[in-house]
This record gives sequence, structure tokens and C-alpha cells, in this order.
Amino acid sequence: MEFEFDLIVVGAGSGGLAAAKRAASYGAKVAIIEVNQIGGTCVIRGCVPKKLMVYAAKSKKNMDSSEGYGLKNEGINFKSNILLKNVREEVSRLSNLHRNSLKKLNVTVFEGLGRFATQNELEIICPKTKKIKNKISSKKILISVGGKPKKLNIPGIDLAWTSDDIFELEKFPKSILIVGGGYIACEFASIFRNLGTEVIQLIRGQHLLNGFDEDLSLCLEESPTFTEINIISNTQLRSIKRVNGNLESTLDSGDKLLTNNILIATGREPNLLHLNLDFLNLKMDGQYLDVDEVNQTSNANIFAVGDIINKPNLTPVAIEQGRVFSDNFFNSQKRKVNYENIPKAVFTIPEISTVGLSEKKAIEIYSEKNIKIFKCKFTPMSNTFKENKSKCMLKIVVHKLTDKVLGCHMFGETSSEIIQMVSISLNAGITKKDFDITMALHPTISEEFVTMYG
Repeated sequence: MEFEFDLIVVGAGSGGLAAAKRAASYGAKVAIIEVNQIGGTCVIRGCVPKKLMVYAAKSKKNMDSSEGYGLKNEGINFKSNILLKNVREEVSRLSNLHRNSLKKLNVTVFEGLGRFATQNELEIICPKTKKIKNKISSKKILISVGGKPKKLNIPGIDLAWTSDDIFELEKFPKSILIVGGGYIACEFASIFRNLGTEVIQLIRGQHLLNGFDEDLSLCLEESPTFTEINIISNTQLRSIKRVNGNLESTLDSGDKLLTNNILIATGREPNLLHLNLDFLNLKMDGQYLDVDEVNQTSNANIFAVGDIINKPNLTPVAIEQGRVFSDNFFNSQKRKVNYENIPKAVFTIPEISTVGLSEKKAIEIYSEKNIKIFKCKFTPMSNTFKENKSKCMLKIVVHKLTDKVLGCHMFGETSSEIIQMVSISLNAGITKKDFDITMALHPTISEEFVTMYG
């Protein structure tokens, strides 16, 4: 069979764009299918717009707490409609940049929903009319459709927002209930609270950020931002109904909460439903597509990257998966994705960063007697004259027998910028002695990583 394309990519998010551009740069004839703006979750409704909101929240917080530095605050009037408009304009600009880069590489862009007709053919569906616009074929097909917010199966759920809806708002609400304790929920809780919205946060467990090092969770809960948030733990939402223009939430305890709006941030799941995969009988890994080490599914010509496979659902991971895929299949390389020591950050205020093993995980693997913890907690110099003094916490997890650093964790300003360099060190197999003999840069926060002694 003669195919129209060497590669069809379904989904123009981080992984799909990376794969399409890399394959096209090697001379492959590539098509990409996208139903929304080019850019995917990260650019359109995730990392980028959310980080822009974080900058706004940080700026407002600094303005409100800088009188000790002689900066008299006569009252800052925050206009959420201006922020939201500017965020959408920046997202459109970035989306157009990606579209233009695809055009320069001669990648054909099809607008619509991609749906499998055969294992080598895809139909492109108009989302409004549900009619078939095009039908295209390829030797190889890469699925990179990303994830979507999970919705709770409770009465009234359609009255609530998901994270996707936040960036389409015209203005911020006066009060909001945020359901969830993960990084998306915590980041939005921090944004809304620091920009003046009253926030209630509902979590199923005892603490925020389940799965992160416990010291990071505790630091966040004790921070000035989250002490201003009403965190209700060990509780679940049972129903929602509208009451006089507001939303009434009923909890499993029977208690009721009244807020302007509700944000459901209980995680994300693969966005596979519209692809018509059933007849292909692809092997699954739970809710994810099962792939091998070169991202090949159980069907030899179909591949998958990004949030639809059971690997860390992070933008840089998806980008690397896409590039490795194209390097291997369109440039005869033999590359693999390195999933060791992937740095992670939570852009709360202050922010959280982590790389390697948590203390709990290290003990599970190596036993408590073989693990040594180095930790310090202090007020950063930047907060010296501020009324609300948030702390910094730095932590190193070390294997006693080898002196190898297994994990580094940080809570505090610029921690994401610092941990990026630490992750390089961990990949190089750094030891605690290597930290100790490294000269400190003073006065900085990061110097604490090389001045901690036990």
C-alpha cells in the first residue's frame, strides 16, 4: 500500500510537536492533526498560562509585603480581567509561533478530531458537524493527544469548573472551593489566594501533595499563603447545587459550603475516547496505552508519547519522548529516554522543587539504617523586613554506605531554578562529599545545599 505520509501525529501538544518537527527535519513527510490551538495542554491550558498567573500572584504578594523595605503600599488595585486577557493573548502568540515553525518545516496541519479508520488510516472529523473532512494514511502513526481533567461522578458536577476553564474566565471570583490536594489544586489555590480570592481547599487525605516528600507538604501547609486557606482534610465532595447565584457543596460529612465557584482539580486522565481505538485491540496499561522502550504500542506501526502512557506526565518528558521517537525511526539512531532523576516543581508561593528519592521512598528501598538525612530550615534574607516571613527548607537524602546523594528537596523562592542544576549533579552520581567540598556562593539560598553537615 502506498501511503500519503511517512508520519501522522495525532495531537499538537509538546510531545507531538517535538516528534513532528524532528521527523520533518530529517526529511520525512509529516502531517499533524489538532482540534484545538496548536500547543497542547502546556502552552494552551497548563504550564504556560498558569505560570503567568503565578507571576501576577507573586508580584501582588511582594507589593503587599514590602513596606519594611521602604516601599509604601498605598493600595494595589488588581484587575483580573486585564491579567486573563493578557494571558490569552500570550497563549495565542505562542500557538502561532508553533504553527509557523510547522509551516517552515513543511508539516501539513489538519484541523479537527483524528479518528482511526484502519491501523494506517485516520479520519479527520469536524467537531461541530461530526462529519468527515478528510481521510489520510501513513506508514507510522504517533498518538500524542494528552490528558484531560478528571470529573467526579456526583450530582451537579457540570456546575463546577475544571482547570481548563480557568483560562477562559473574564474575571476572578470572590470565593472558590478547590477540590483536590495535588499540584494543580495547590498551584491554583496559591494563585487565587494571593490575588484576593477567598479559598477553601477540600482534600481526601490528611495532607497536601500526596506522593511528595512529607517535609515539603508540611512546609507548604505552614506557609503564610496556605495558613490563609481553609483546608478541609479527610473529606470528599458529594454533590453540588446552585443557590441564589452561588454554588452549595455538600460534603460526605453532611456539612455544606457556599462559594461563588468550584474548581475540580482531582487529577487528569488520558484523552483517548474519540480516537476509535477499540477495533485495534491495543494493549493497555491500566487507563494508559501500553508501550515498549521505544514507545511502540502492541500494533507495530502505532506509537504513543506524553500523558497517554504510564510515564511521568511532564512537558519535558513528552518532548524528549517525541524527539527520541523521531531520532530512532527517521534517523536510524538507537536512543532511549532517561527517566532517572527527573526534576519536578510545584509553582505555589513559595514554590516547591524535588529530584530523586523522597526520604520515605529511600527508606523503603534501602532501609532506615542505611539512610542519612541532612536538612535545614530558615528565613531567607529577602524576607528579613517582611511582615509575613515564609521559610525555606532544603533537604538531602544520602545513602550512608556509598555516600551517594539519592534525593534533594527544596521549599522556598527560586527553588525550581536551583533544583534544575541539582538534577544534573544527581545524574552524574554525585556524593555528599562532592557537595561538601564545593565552595558556597554567599549570600544565597542555594549555598545551604553545600554547607549542611551532619
